[in-house]
Amino acid sequence: MTATVLVVDDEPNVNDLICDALRLAGYQTVSASHGMAALHILRESPIALVVLDINMPTMDGYEVLTRMRASGDATPVIILTARQDRDDTSAGFKLGADDFVKKPFGIEELTLRVAAVLRRSRGEQTSSAIRVGSLTLDPDTHEATCDEEVLVLSATEFRLLQVLMENANRVITKDQLLRQVWGFDAGTETTVLETYISYLRKKLGSGVTIRTVRGVGYQLLADKNKS
Repeated sequence: MTATVLVVDDEPNVNDLICDALRLAGYQTVSASHGMAALHILRESPIALVVLDINMPTMDGYEVLTRMRASGDATPVIILTARQDRDDTSAGFKLGADDFVKKPFGIEELTLRVAAVLRRSRGEQTSSAIRVGSLTLDPDTHEATCDEEVLVLSATEFRLLQVLMENANRVITKDQLLRQVWGFDAGTETTVLETYISYLRKKLGSGVTIRTVRGVGYQLLADKNKS
């Protein structure tokens, strides 16, 4: 089934350009010119991914993203921003963004990022759920629970948790996680992994621990292996 991408930007020319490029890349598109329209579309239509501009009047992109995640909507979101502040980018990731594209951007770059985020959101296909302690993750249904409570995870959070669970009790290096979850090359300087590890820790129950191995990476441990 062809993925439908929602493009949210208050500049008509930019909105049309992105929609045209995504359609040429094989996606279906729906557009919105402001935040309230975007939230309405998300409630009424099956959307695979949102391309969301930050600088919009009345309700900016961060507010749209905040309302999405607060309502339990884990649809992947790529943020468009003209801002250059690293703290601004970190804030977006903490709110649940899956990727950032800075303006001005190349259409090819954007379409490649859309494809990459959609691949991550689908995860690896497995025949059964993965269980570590009280944590269960099912790649087929894209659902995760901890202490029998459903976890509301973004596509990137889900993929990161999946990689950690598939390697439970092993130490996974930072480079390995950046490559498997984000597709980054070894040695890439970024704080995105630390941001998402922190975000996962806040959502997981007491049955599992994500242990930091300083200078190396991370290790997912069940109750009996806590240290």
